[in-house]
Amino acid sequence: MKNLPLFGIALAALMMAVLVQCKKDNEISGQSADQHLLQKKDSVIKAEAPKPVIKYTSMIFPAKKKDSAMSFFNKQFSEEERYTILALNRLDSKNKWRADTLAIPDKFDRTLMMYSPFPAQLDVLKDVKKMVLFSYPIQAYALYENGKIIKWGPTSMGKKAAQTKRGLMFANWKKELAISTIDSDWKLPYNVNVHNTLGIGWHQYDLPGFPASHSCLRLLMDDAKYLYSWVDTWILNKGGATVKANGTPVIVFGDYQWGGKKPWKKLIEDSKANDISVEELNSIINPHLEKILEEQKKRDEVVASTSTEVKPAA
Repeated sequence: MKNLPLFGIALAALMMAVLVQCKKDNEISGQSADQHLLQKKDSVIKAEAPKPVIKYTSMIFPAKKKDSAMSFFNKQFSEEERYTILALNRLDSKNKWRADTLAIPDKFDRTLMMYSPFPAQLDVLKDVKKMVLFSYPIQAYALYENGKIIKWGPTSMGKKAAQTKRGLMFANWKKELAISTIDSDWKLPYNVNVHNTLGIGWHQYDLPGFPASHSCLRLLMDDAKYLYSWVDTWILNKGGATVKANGTPVIVFGDYQWGGKKPWKKLIEDSKANDISVEELNSIINPHLEKILEEQKKRDEVVASTSTEVKPAA
């Protein structure tokens, strides 16, 4: 009988815990149908997992034993893993023979989002529907939608003697297979022009692990296809001689350390060596923000007016 009060207290505590849990369950199950559907439809609503810590090790390809080292590389890693490693080192499979030292991550993600050097969120772009950033210093691009990064990847930009123009540009026209004006033998899949006068565009072409283009922005094939479908191009006035509305804004920024250590090799000592801060990107974007929003508004108005035009009967 002396133990009965203790038992009663314990039972009351247990019942209280059950009631609290039931309340939580009811709160969750009591969400509106819209919320429930939205959660299933858009995983962005869920709290984002913290960015994993990536550690990099080096894999050296000695000049006199490169073939055996490459053979080991091919056997050691799967096709998906090799794709990821090469992309992080700004190489494609065609140019993997150029490797001397590769930075190898301890975790693998073919989307590359796990390794993004760009911020996940840029509040300065919250009102900008689509934005493309190309970083010269780390030879990488990023796509943002309303301030949230949706994709990033490697690039090979203009070589020292033919550097890519910096600053704000807009996507103009696109062509699934363009021919270079410099050399007709150069085929440029999924080309998107961003400077009509200078002939600058992004497209698929060799990624040799350094800036090597004639001012264009080279991409991996998968990335070139994605950007080709994702980007908005210009809208021309009747006759096609003048621009009625610009396409997706693009900013190319920064300087490459010509002759210096390749930035991605620095990841071996410091996994955050290539990271670009929010503050740095704010300073790059802010001077162009008014123009970007102005052009976006103009485009929205043109699209809206076009969609409301009465089409003639067939």
